Order: sequence, then C-alpha cells, then structure tokens
Amino acid sequence: MLGNGVVGILSESTNKWERRVPLTPAHCARLLHGKTGVSRIIVQPSAKRIHHDALYEDVGCELSEDLCECGFILGVKQPKLEMILPDRAYAFFSHTHKAQTENMPLLDKVLGERATLFDYELITGENSKRLLAFGKFAGRAGMIDFLGGLGQRFLSLGYSTPFVSLGTSYMYSSLAAAKAAVISVGEEIATMGLPSTICPLVFVFTGTGNVSQGAREIFKLLPHTFVEPSKLPDLFEAARGDTQAGKSSKKRVFQVYGCVVTSQDIVVHKDPAKVFDKVDYYAHPENYIPVFHEKIAPFASVIVNCMYWETRFPRLLTTTQLQDLINQGRPLVGICDITCDVGGSIEFVQKTTTIDSPFVRYDPDDNLCHHDVDGNGVICSAVDILPTEFAREASQHFSDILSEFIGSLASSTSLETLPAHLKRACIVHAGALTSLFEYIPRMRKSDIEVSPQTLQPLQAAKMKYTKMISLSGHLFDKFLINEALDIIEAAGGSFHLVKCQVGQNTDTMSYSELEIGADDEAVLDKITDSLTLLANPREDLVDCENNIVSLTVGKVEENGAVKENETRSEAFVLILGAGRVCRPAAEFLTSVGRDSSKKWLNSYDMKEKTCVHVIVASLFLKDAEEITEGITNATPVQLDIMNKEKLGNYISQVDVVISLLPPGCHSIIASSCIQFKKHLVTASYVDDSMSKLNQSAKSCGITILCEMGLDPGIDHMMAMKMINDAHERGGKIKSFTSYCGGLPSPDAANNTLAYKFSWSPAGAIRAGRNPAVYRRNGQVVHVDGDKLYDSASRIRIQDFPAFALECLPNRDSLVFGDLYGIKNEASTIFRGTLRYEGFGGIMATLARIGFFNTEATPIFKNETRRLTYRSLLVAMLDCNTQELADSVIDERWVADRIDTLSLCKDKEETALRTAKTIIFLGFNDEVEIPVSCQCAFDVTCLRMEERLQYSGTEKDMVLLHHEVEVDFPNGQPSEHHRATLLEFGRTEGVRSYTAMALTVGIPAAIGALLLLGENVKAKGVLRPIHEEIYEPALHVLEAYGFRLVEKFD
Repeated sequence: MLGNGVVGILSESTNKWERRVPLTPAHCARLLHGKTGVSRIIVQPSAKRIHHDALYEDVGCELSEDLCECGFILGVKQPKLEMILPDRAYAFFSHTHKAQTENMPLLDKVLGERATLFDYELITGENSKRLLAFGKFAGRAGMIDFLGGLGQRFLSLGYSTPFVSLGTSYMYSSLAAAKAAVISVGEEIATMGLPSTICPLVFVFTGTGNVSQGAREIFKLLPHTFVEPSKLPDLFEAARGDTQAGKSSKKRVFQVYGCVVTSQDIVVHKDPAKVFDKVDYYAHPENYIPVFHEKIAPFASVIVNCMYWETRFPRLLTTTQLQDLINQGRPLVGICDITCDVGGSIEFVQKTTTIDSPFVRYDPDDNLCHHDVDGNGVICSAVDILPTEFAREASQHFSDILSEFIGSLASSTSLETLPAHLKRACIVHAGALTSLFEYIPRMRKSDIEVSPQTLQPLQAAKMKYTKMISLSGHLFDKFLINEALDIIEAAGGSFHLVKCQVGQNTDTMSYSELEIGADDEAVLDKITDSLTLLANPREDLVDCENNIVSLTVGKVEENGAVKENETRSEAFVLILGAGRVCRPAAEFLTSVGRDSSKKWLNSYDMKEKTCVHVIVASLFLKDAEEITEGITNATPVQLDIMNKEKLGNYISQVDVVISLLPPGCHSIIASSCIQFKKHLVTASYVDDSMSKLNQSAKSCGITILCEMGLDPGIDHMMAMKMINDAHERGGKIKSFTSYCGGLPSPDAANNTLAYKFSWSPAGAIRAGRNPAVYRRNGQVVHVDGDKLYDSASRIRIQDFPAFALECLPNRDSLVFGDLYGIKNEASTIFRGTLRYEGFGGIMATLARIGFFNTEATPIFKNETRRLTYRSLLVAMLDCNTQELADSVIDERWVADRIDTLSLCKDKEETALRTAKTIIFLGFNDEVEIPVSCQCAFDVTCLRMEERLQYSGTEKDMVLLHHEVEVDFPNGQPSEHHRATLLEFGRTEGVRSYTAMALTVGIPAAIGALLLLGENVKAKGVLRPIHEEIYEPALHVLEAYGFRLVEKFD
C-alpha cells in the first residue's frame, strides 16, 4: 500500500475540543488537481472539524470511515490504537521518539502492524528548528483567555475594567476577530484608563520562544510599555511615591506594563563570584539557586509562564513562595500557565484546566484550588490544548507547511527517495525502527522510565570499572544519543541509564546521566575521550571530586560523523540593531559553511571562511535574544552605542561591523571602526557626516560600505550594471528612469488606500511631503513638497501589466546623474516611488482636509470636553458638531463635504475613495482620542497604525524597476533596457520575513561577506556602484533566490 498516492485523513478522537485538521480543503484541492503524486484523498467523517465534511467533498475528496485503500494516513494528535492499520504509513504527533513509557503502546502497535510512522515534531529545517508547530497559537489563545478571566477576577475584587468584555478565544469567529476585541479593550484603556489602585498592572512573560512571542503579540495590542526586569522596583517606587503624595486616589492609568524574563533573571549562581552562564546552567542547574520569587514575582500582577521546565531545574514558584507572596499583599492577581506543566515550574498546578472551564482559584489558606474566580488567592489557567481554540488559523498555518511534503510522502515507496528532512522524521519504516531511532529499545531495556525520576546506579552490566557521565544537549531531536550509545558499545563498554529528562521541543535541551562501564580502565578512558570529542569542548570537563564527566552535546555533521583534525577558519561579524532586517542578515551569514550556502557561495570567488559567528547587539537584550533564537553561531548582547568604551570593546574583537541602526548613529560607529581598523557596512544613504570620514577610512585601510540595502543598494547595483554594460559597447545613456516601492502584495492590498504599514506611518507620511526635482527630456522639473501627492502619475510596467501602479517623484533625482556618470548624456533622469493607483489622489485630498497638520489647533486645547474622532472629522470638514448630533456620518456625507469645500482636485471618484478611506480609518467613531495625540497628524498616524497593519498571513511586496534608453554611434539602432526585481514576503517554517527585510538585510550581509573575503580592494566610504562590489553581489542575490530579470528591446 505504501506509495499508492491515496491519502487518508483521520478523524480526531483524543479530545472533544480538537477541531484542527492536518490539511484544509483548499490544500486538498491543490494536491488533487496538481501534479503532486496524490491521486485520491479519503476523509473520515467528523462533525466537529473546523472545516465541514461537505467542503472536502466539494474539492474532490471522498468521505469514508474506512481508510483501508489509503497508503498514507495523517492526523493531528495520536489516534486510538485500533485505528492503526497494517502496512500503512502514518503521520501525526506521536511523542514516541523520546521513549516515554506512556507512549510505548502506540509505538508497539505501529511496529506490530508493520506500519510506517512519521512524526511532525521531527520535521526540521536547516537550523534544526521545527517546521510544524503550534507554539504561537498557544501563546495567543492563552493570553486572550486569561485577559478575559482577569476582567472577571478584578470584578470580583470590586474593580470594573475593560478586560471583562473579552470572551474566550474559541468564542471568536477568527483570530482577527479576537484581536479586534483586544484592540477595542486597548482603546478603552487608552481613553478611559484603569483604576490606579490596581496599577501599575505588570505582565511578566517567562521565556522568548514561540509561546512567549504569541502571548506578547496579543499583549502588544494594548497600550503598553516594556520594562527591563531590573527596572521593576523603580516602577513600583514611582507609583508608591504618587500614592504617598496623594496624587493617585482618583487618577487613572492609561497603559499596562510588560516585562520579559529569561533564565538569567530567575536564578543566580551559588558562588557570588560567578556570573550566570546559560551553558553551565543547562549542564549543572544544581549550582544555581532561584531568585524569581524575590526579584521578579513581588512586582508582577500577572505571570505569563511560557518557559519550558524540567525537574532538574529550580521551580519558577513553589507553593510556599506563592503563599508568602499572597500573604505579604503583593500585587499578584493571577498566573497564566501556558506551558501547562502539571506539578512543574508552578508547583501548585497539579492538574490541567479545560477550554470550557479554564480557571481555578488557588487559596493559600486551605492550600486548595477552587473552580471559581471569587474569594481569596490568585486565579490560574492551565489549558493543555490551547492552539485548537484558533482551529481555523492553526490548521491553515499547519497545512501551508505540511502540504508541501504530502506529495513526496504519499507517493514514495522507499525512504531513500525522500528528502533528508523527511527521512529524519521517520521513526518506523515497514515495521522496523529506522537507524536514527535504534536507541529507543536500548533505553527501554535500561529498566528506567524516561521521566524526571532519578534511580540508583547499578554498576553498569557488572563491569569492573564504572564512571558517571552526564550528557546535556539536543540528544533526541538531533539524534546525538545514538552516537553516544554507539561509542560506548563499539568500544566494548556497557551503559545503564540512571537519569533522563527529555526536552519537550527543539528549543530546549535534554539531559541524561549514564553509568558507563568497562573491564579495562583504558577502555573506559577511551570511551570518555570519544564522548568528549562528540561534545562541545569545555575546560572543566572532568569533575575529579565526584568522578563525573560533564558533556554538553553540540551539533554534528548531517552524516553523523565527527571530523577530527579539521581546522575551521572562523570570522566574527557584529550586527548593531535588532529590527526586522537583522534576522535575515544573521541567518544568511551564519549559514556560511553549511551545504545550503554552497549554491550562492560558489557564485563568486571568495576567500572562504568556513564559519561566520554573528554577534547581535541591541539596546535591549530581549530584542537581540529574539533575533538570535534558534540561529546557530549567533550571540545576543546588550549594547548602548553611546557607551563608546563598550562599543569599542565589541568592535575591536570582530572582523566586520554591520550597522542597521538609524542613520544618525552611523558616524559614531564609523569613528570607532576607524579607530580599531574594522570594516563597516550600512544600508543608509551617505550623509555629510559619513562623507567627512572618507579620508580617515582610507588612511587606516578600511572600507565603509554604505547604501547596501534595497533603495539605496540593489537599485545602485542594477543601474550600474546596465549603464556600464552600455558604455562598454560604446553606447550613451539617453534616458534613465527608476521606480521602487514597498507595497502590500496584491491579495493584501485590501483597503481603499491599497497600502499598509509594517512600521510607524509617520516617516512614510513625512516622506510624501518632501520636495522633488528631476529632468525630463532636457527640462528640469521641480515639485513642491505640498504638491507631491498631486504629481502622482499613472504607470504600467511592461512585464507586469496586471499591476495598476502610479509613481511619485522621489526627492532629488539629479544627484544620481553625477553618481552614475550620466549627468552630461542623459536628457531624462527620474527616480520615483511606486504605489498602487489612486494612492496619491487620496493622500493629497487627506492633506488638504488637514489630516497631516502638525500644528496643535484650538480644538485640541479644549479642556472642557474630550475630543472624539467624529468631532475632529466634523471640524476639519468645517461643520458644526451640534447641528450634526443626530446625523449619520457615512461615506456619501464625507464625499459630499469634500466636493462642497473643493478639497479634491480630481474627479468625483477620488472624493468617494477618500471618503471610504476616512471611514475605514474610523474617523466617524464617537470614541475619545487619546490625550497623547496633540495634533491631527498624531491622530492620523495612530489610526493608520491601527487600521493599516498587515495581518498574520498577509505578505508585503518589493518592486524595483529600471528602464534605460541607450543610443549608439554610427547609425546603430537604439536599445531599450529593462531590469526588474520582484520579491514577496516569505514564510519559512514558523517564521515570516517581509520582502523589505529580506531585500535590505541580505544585501547588507553580502556586503559583509565581500569584506570578509577581501573581495573589495577599494578603501574609504563607498557605495555599491563599483564593479568589484555590484558584480558578485548581484550574482549572490540571484543564487540566493531573488528574481532579477533583465530584458532588451
């Protein structure tokens, strides 16, 4: 039956709330109607799936309880044992590869039925990160659920808060609807505030992984400020000062506070002279003592527990510590235990709660949990199936990724024909354990349950010499336990598993203690040495006092062999700034030396570094940690560049620096690079401060490579390649036009403005008010800043006729005539910013109405009555608020007022589209404007930031297009050259990357790579307009996967 192309989808039977599906109907349709290797899909009927059975039938699936005809069967969670059929292949979350006793009956059933088993948890990418996971959805659902419960708890304590209006996540029709409800709560907090007596309301998030990111994604929809753990006492001291001064009795607080803590914030080393070391902590947690209950918990209103925990680590909060916090009158109201570790890091959590009854109240007086939110103590939620509350979005996310693998899995009869990442995910094939999982029976024979329990050593197989070995690291998810056991047995030794704690996801390490034995002491020493080679080298490998060797197991080559006597040439790159652009750059650089980099690394001649280590520095350590999470060879550090001594210390230790900070910071960084003779790369324009450093950089022999992004960056490189190619053939540039824009992808351009923001709108709006100058057919054209939007002109790009676009002149185009060496030959030099058609007319009309005014008009200074969005709109449209008290302000009314006031220079259609935009932005809402908004510009930016955001699945798009007309001498025909870059945002595994981040971050990383490889000979302050830069850079960009297309007419 294997490989027959017939796919079965199981009905989920483990939990009544499990509504997720492994494949959505839409993905089934694509699999059935494309050349995928899938011939049929048979779906077991289920009335509780998020997607109804009829939807599967509509796309060509068959409904049947009987899956006997299916060669490949998949589900989400473990099926009942009787659902395992002989000689079939299965895929689901089996939880068998860690040899937990409770899951062994399922494994035995698969083996007994000669079946094949793939586990989603084991499908990983190059960086060993899981591709199929639901962590963010757990965080989102858990946070929304808890906020609603928090409102109920405050109500029982006598406080009315906006949180009480929130429902449980599953009650909303979609994640977007749930987020909208949270945004509404946030708006009420921002306008009406929270009672000062429950403030500061502090949410403490543990960990920085996917669960924490999902929870914080929801939290950030509220008006908030994040504070460092060390600043919590100051925050409460300030609040106490207000109380003592009598300022806060009637005062309202208009925001909440967040604080993210990691291992270094919750424990300290027993030796006061030693600082926290993450590697040491994972290997020897017994050397650390908990301090969370003393340094963090006393200031927390809510603890959102997102950090995986094992019994060998200190608890986050013991029951005694929690009782002390409550009895001391600390502000703790509740605990949102998203990790849901029963008897785990939150000790009093002894059983899970359910989706339909998510809360218990822990009362310290009777040390019991009660199923209500009224009374003494704190509330707690501990639901263990949170992602299914957003079953539709979670299924879509899961199916997006899984569907890419289904064709291979359904049509393959042999493991050897599968890609490596799928082959590694196969635990059992045709009734036999695959080689990577041969450790499972060994562990079962060791007479130990794989649990937090510790057993006594048994004198390994009665050998003469024994020694205790502790192994910590990614033992199971990277299959290093196989190698460790092979080493022991191949040398003639034996082992007994004394203690084993398995990490529950690929972000956490596992820990094992083995008693190894041998009849010859030399053999025992050889085993120890071999295991040491397998591990990351440490100076303190041997603990002579306890005769325990401590090994932290690291990453090995894919084929499992450790390469001895291999010398590695390692380079170090410091990246300053931890925004969206940083992650692609860091991943690109740290991939050097891996197989994935060969396709682009070989595209140019470089003095190769086998390995690049990246240090990501940010003012806030948490930001750097989020960027580097899961990236091998990346280290996060906290750094304030204004601390010149500390900045110099980091720069002096690396080979190249990349600054992704704002342009005003670059000269400080460049000066330090000059001092320590280190190369620098930026993606920003060369300003006067950087130009002045040119000679100093040349004198010390370094390169400061600027404008290495998209625009500027790739635009320079594509332009110079076209221009120099034309010049080399004797041509002269008659016309040079360049268009570039960051836009929503067409399916995401779903509002009247056809535009969205992934950052603050203020910068984009201000850019639209800058004057511009260009040359058209020999005539210089000046455009005033206040007329820029009106100057938008319709444009169609020949190779993409479906894009209805317009362009706005982009600042001073004439300087590029000098820069590109075409000033005296090109009669047309024009650079424009691309937008979807209609954008300019709407923005121009908004500007004339007054939405972009930065002056604080009298209406903002009226202290007798708070200003609402509706009253501001009425005032800007020159109407009397009282006369319109009962009137409906809709699109037609707004459009008529625009026409009446002659505010739209274009046709009526633009007035109506502008009116639709105003209503879409919510300016007809009878909601008070936050006091932080001091002018119309502030209000507009706030509304645009709220209403013009990308949703979780939407992608952006970058379009860069050059057109060059070339004249040739001696009567040769003229040529029309076109070069285009079209790039869309990407989703890789659980991470999404914007097109803008990719097209800025990757060029900057390539610039660093060129400097590391000594490919750039020129020194001083440079742009990528030199052939030694743009030629290899363009090759690498194409090899990396950017679509750069050149055409000639």
